[in-house]
Amino acid sequence: MKNEFIIELSQKMIPDKENFKLKARTYDVTEELPKYKHRPDIWYVLGEVTMSTHVGTHIEFPFHHLEEGADAAKYPIDRLIGEAIVLNFFNKSNGEQISLEEVMAYKDRIKEGDIIFIRTDMDKLFRTNRWDEQPFLTIEAMEWLISLKPKIIGTDAAGFEVPGTDYQPNHLNMFKNNIAMVESATNLSKIGDERALVIILPLPIEGIDACPVRIIAIRKGGLANGYQ
Repeated sequence: MKNEFIIELSQKMIPDKENFKLKARTYDVTEELPKYKHRPDIWYVLGEVTMSTHVGTHIEFPFHHLEEGADAAKYPIDRLIGEAIVLNFFNKSNGEQISLEEVMAYKDRIKEGDIIFIRTDMDKLFRTNRWDEQPFLTIEAMEWLISLKPKIIGTDAAGFEVPGTDYQPNHLNMFKNNIAMVESATNLSKIGDERALVIILPLPIEGIDACPVRIIAIRKGGLANGYQ
């Protein structure tokens, strides 16, 4: 039965059909572990996955642009869980800016330490040849959001970087403030204007700059009514 309180915010991942590398294979366990012999009629397999750290819905860590920045294993786990708010900019077109004035319209709703999502509805273009279309946050808009000390800033588009630059200022500003970035989320419309508890748990692999993630949002009243 569908749980109306739990919202999936991650895209499904399909090997060989993503915009970044994702390959997977399944094989009999004896190929890698010969001692685990089994009857011919028993299904007993292992699998292996080869993928880009940026495939699917993923989180990018400071190490992506800062050599000394936290990687997937070092980013504090308490910054991956928290209350989230969605800023709605689904009326924006590809290449259109989201200004300081527009994000400041949410100043009375954003709390310090929030996880902030930028909704563009560009997730409908995921896994198409238009997958990287996106509006962008101006540098001033990003600086204001950073001043609110969010745990993470994310989007359902492929990003929100300022176009035409050669140093990704929005990425850098976030990472210098130890704020991770989520790209290619989905279903942000299902959160709507509510606040929700969001859990983002990447694999804690040392030395990687980003990682695909399963993200869930829990609406108030979820978790057996434990989230009030």
